Amino acid sequence: MSLSAKKPCPICRKARSEQFHPFCSQRCKDRDLARWFSDSYAVPGPPADPDDIAQDSSREQD
Repeated sequence: MSLSAKKPCPICRKARSEQFHPFCSQRCKDRDLARWFSDSYAVPGPPADPDDIAQDSSREQD
């Protein structure tokens, strides 16, 4: 039994498709990508300050 038969599509809960794994269709795959672009998904914790990130990365290069 393949993985696609065990777990449903994370967007619509239909059966997964091998072609669009882990989604069932291109539509659900695109909906997931749109959620990432619109900041619908978030990692728990305080918001990151872009200036702090830039300073940290410049320190790592030294």
